[in-house]
Amino acid sequence: MSSRLRSIDWVGDKVRFIDQTKLPNELDLIETDDYKIVADAIKKLKIRGAPAIGIAAGFGIYLGVKNFEDDDKENLKVAFQNVCDVFAKTRPTAVNLFWAIERMKKVFYENLHLELVELKKKLLAEALAIQNEDIQMCRQIGLHGSKLIPDEANILTHCNTGWLATGDYGTALGIIYTAFEQGKKIKVYVDETRPLLQGARLTTWELMQRGIETILITDNMAAYLMKLGKVDCVIVGADRVALNGDTANKIGTYNLAIIARYHNIPFYVACPTSSIDFNIKTGDEIPIEERGSEEIVEIMGQRIAPAGVKTFSPAFDVTPNSLITAIVTEVGIIYPPFEENLQKIKRKIYARD
Repeated sequence: MSSRLRSIDWVGDKVRFIDQTKLPNELDLIETDDYKIVADAIKKLKIRGAPAIGIAAGFGIYLGVKNFEDDDKENLKVAFQNVCDVFAKTRPTAVNLFWAIERMKKVFYENLHLELVELKKKLLAEALAIQNEDIQMCRQIGLHGSKLIPDEANILTHCNTGWLATGDYGTALGIIYTAFEQGKKIKVYVDETRPLLQGARLTTWELMQRGIETILITDNMAAYLMKLGKVDCVIVGADRVALNGDTANKIGTYNLAIIARYHNIPFYVACPTSSIDFNIKTGDEIPIEERGSEEIVEIMGQRIAPAGVKTFSPAFDVTPNSLITAIVTEVGIIYPPFEENLQKIKRKIYARD
C-alpha cells in the first residue's frame, strides 16, 4: 500500500475508495471486501473516471471470487462470469471498464487448471498490475503532454481528470501537474461541468491542494473567455477513443472543441492507450450512457426544476477527430491523421502483448 492517498487502492485484503459524491465537503473513505458495493459505487459515481473505473473493476472481480470455496470448476466459472456481468452493466461508455474485465477473464481462464488458492493469487496480482500500470501511464502522459504547455499558459479544462479519476496523478490534470512541477507559471480555468459539477467539486479541490492558480467558471462562459484571449489551450480527458480519433468524454466537451476551433485554440485530449477502443472505427459506434432525470432537476439534493418536467441527460458526447489537435498518451503525442497513427499504436500494443 502506498502512503499517498489514492482515489482507489488495495489495503490489506479490502478495496478502499473515496466516495467522490461527497467531495469537497467531506472526505469519506470506504473499505469493503464486497464486490457488489464496488460495482454499486461505480454505478453511482462514487468511483468515477475511466481509468479508476477499470482499476475498480479489477479489484471488484477479484473480490467476487475471493471468498469462493467450492472446488467445482464449473460452479466457479459460472460464479466468475456472473461477477464480470455485474461490472459490465455499471457504466457502458468507459472502455477501460471492459478492458479491465477482459484482462481479468484472460488470467482466470488461462489459470483455471491451478488450485483455487493459486488462481485467486493470480487474479489479485492482475488487478494490482492494472492499477500500477495506470499509475505509470499517467506519469508518462504528464511528461509527454507538458511539452505542449508554454510558460505562463492559461489552460481550460473540463470535468475531472486528476488523481481522483485515475490510479494516481491523472491524465489531463497530470499534464498540468507536470508542467507546474517543471516550474512553468500556469493558470487553470475550470468548467463547473454540469450536471454533477465534477469540475467545481473535484478539479478545483485537486488543483488548489497543489497550489495551482485556479479559476472556476460556469460551462456557458467558455466562449466569452476565449474571445477575451484568456485561453491558450484546452486539455480534456477521454472515456473512449475510436480508431479514427473520435473521442467520447464528459458531456460539454464537444461544445469546447467547437468554440476552441473557432478561436484557433489548440484542443488536446489526454488518455492512456487503455482508453483507445481499437475495435470500433468511429465515434458513432460509442455507446452513450444516459443518466436519470434527478441529476438535471436537482443540484446537490436541492430541486431546481418543476415536478414532472421531461429531461434528456446523456453523460457523454463525442468530439469528432477533425476538432482535436493532438491526443496525448503514455507512448507519446499522436497527431493527425489519427486513423493512420492510431493504427501504428495498435500494432505496437498487439506486438507487445
